[in-house]
Amino acid sequence: MSDSDRIKKRQDGEAFALSLRVVLAEFTLELDEILTPSGVTAVFGRSGSGKTTLLRAIAGFEKPVRGRIALGDQVWFDEEAKIFEPPNRRSIGMLFQDVRLFPHLDVRANLDFAWKRRNTWTVKAGMQQNIARDEVIEALDLDIMLGRNVTSLSGGEQQRVALARTLLTSPDILLLDEPLAALDRERKAEILPYLEDVTRRFMIPTLFVSHDLDEVARLADRMMVLSEGQVQMYGETAEILERLDLEPIGGRFEAGVLVEGKVLRHDTRLHLTTVDLDGDALAIPLAEDSSVGDILRLRVRARDVALATERPAGLSIRNVLPGEITDLIRTPGSGEVEARVQLRSAHIRARLTLAAVEELGLAPGRRVFVLVKSVSLEGGR
Repeated sequence: MSDSDRIKKRQDGEAFALSLRVVLAEFTLELDEILTPSGVTAVFGRSGSGKTTLLRAIAGFEKPVRGRIALGDQVWFDEEAKIFEPPNRRSIGMLFQDVRLFPHLDVRANLDFAWKRRNTWTVKAGMQQNIARDEVIEALDLDIMLGRNVTSLSGGEQQRVALARTLLTSPDILLLDEPLAALDRERKAEILPYLEDVTRRFMIPTLFVSHDLDEVARLADRMMVLSEGQVQMYGETAEILERLDLEPIGGRFEAGVLVEGKVLRHDTRLHLTTVDLDGDALAIPLAEDSSVGDILRLRVRARDVALATERPAGLSIRNVLPGEITDLIRTPGSGEVEARVQLRSAHIRARLTLAAVEELGLAPGRRVFVLVKSVSLEGGR
């Protein structure tokens, strides 16, 4: 298959069929899903829900007792057809929490190992190389550290080398098993933009295991929620993050919305960036790495939103937007209510008390002013 054919298949998307059953001592992992392979799909859930087991089964480190695993026309496991391809026969790139680099080699030699391995594989499989070595090095800013021993690198730098080595095997799918879990906040902030860039630049479908919703909100196009080996939810990340029934499955989380907006201007004196949400202007902390016209992905948590029936004055909150309540949902067994409010184009959620809802006479169809106290920047494109 030529480079152009393989890249076109990545753009168009090949069906990723996951039908499997893995029996473990703690639980049985069961899936029967056809995943959309393009972009990043997050696999989210509590510890022990089956996230890592799923990736190990796809990679060939766990053998299911039944089912089928296939990416397009590549069948890696089929119980009925008696097919089980070992890990080295699957066109998969896997990145772990621990980087698993060769400590006795420098960065260049670590990358060369992956490059030579992929060249051997492509010759055997009749395929052509389609990820350029120099492009990977450039994308991950590795050129200045090629001669350094990997043991002298920071955790974030080592993870970039490990990611580059994985990409240089030119996989048809990336499996990322909590690659940021071992990094501190500063190192996570360093590596996240690289992960965001390479998954889109090289158009490799990616399964990303994480228990951190901030990571999921920033990186994932879609989201699969696991609980005790069962798929409880699967869909667009923005839709899943709004669901009130996610908390009992995924653990404590902050319900809210993901919105996209265009950068209008930066104010370096006030350290603010103004973003346009199709007619509504939202002020956020200065997004230094963005330019006017860039599209930013923003996360607004329901707990960071208040509602007023009249336009307030004399407040420190800068974002006050007009809207209309479209839905009120009472949280069972509590005095909390989730309000869904339609803005000009986007919508937003607010977490309110039942007492406030009754006192203000809030109901669907009521015009209100939305007070956004805080916004987190989850990435851009």
